[in-house]
Amino acid sequence: MRAAWYERQGLATDVLQVGELPTLESGPGEVRVRLRFSGVNPGDTKKRSGWLGNPMAFPLVVPHSDGAGVVDSVGAGVDSGRVGRRVWVWGAQSYRPSGTAAEYTVVPADQAVDLPDAVSDELGACLGIPGITAHRAVFGDGSVAGATVLVHGVLGGVGSLAAQLGRWGGATVIGTVRRTADLDRVDRSAVAHAVALDAPDAVEQVRAQAPDGVDRVVEVSLSDNADLDVQVLAVGGVIAAYASRDDRPGLPFWPLLFANVTLRLLGSDDFPAAAKQQAAADLSAAAGDRVIAVPIAEPLPLDRVADAHDRVDAGGHQRVLLAIP
Repeated sequence: MRAAWYERQGLATDVLQVGELPTLESGPGEVRVRLRFSGVNPGDTKKRSGWLGNPMAFPLVVPHSDGAGVVDSVGAGVDSGRVGRRVWVWGAQSYRPSGTAAEYTVVPADQAVDLPDAVSDELGACLGIPGITAHRAVFGDGSVAGATVLVHGVLGGVGSLAAQLGRWGGATVIGTVRRTADLDRVDRSAVAHAVALDAPDAVEQVRAQAPDGVDRVVEVSLSDNADLDVQVLAVGGVIAAYASRDDRPGLPFWPLLFANVTLRLLGSDDFPAAAKQQAAADLSAAAGDRVIAVPIAEPLPLDRVADAHDRVDAGGHQRVLLAIP
């Protein structure tokens, strides 16, 4: 099978290769998926670069955990009726060596989720890491029906999906952007109120929309926003943080304590299995309801995988995909 891979960590252009690898076979409880698109996430480029000094888990890695395609074979114990069905894939390279940057990937059967007819393969390839992280951030502490949820970085991959899922779950969503100039880009179908963090009265703007405080905060930069968060949270509220600019953030401990705040830290590879399954089911349902929209850049061919990684590292608000030939 044609695939991209790396055998050492480093810059994308230095370590990523494209060529032929042995075609994978599905084992017991697994399905093999003939991929159409591979989704590239920041976590994929961090694994490749050796971020935080983390070593390679396998001698050869086919990167990327997210993708979409068609089931083309199943292993023992899996319903043969799944062959030929369109699916989106999550966790393909989570504790496994062979991800979705290839013609085929093999995953446990429940990690290949049926795509509703109304959902494109491109959107399916965008749901995995950001969608499951967003779902856990929004719903990890129960229903949000009737609640107010503050989503930081609402233009980002996780933030935009968190806002859409929050609205789908019955919450009033307040979203933030870094700059006032970005307010016009916010999806107002999901975000009831948008606030720019460069505004001198950002806290007051949030409190005006949530006089009793917000119930949950979906946090993209804990080190930057902790002081704002504690000023807008309701007593007993939750901060669900999936990233931080500073890896040793300073926290306003006593104000957080007096407000009885729960700080939930989110590492998507190690969410409870049941939480991942519920997230996958809800993401498919929400996408099928046409609630979820993701801005997607023109997919790149597999042999431009290094360019795809560089685009992800450069940032931006469009998802980066590889089109698999």
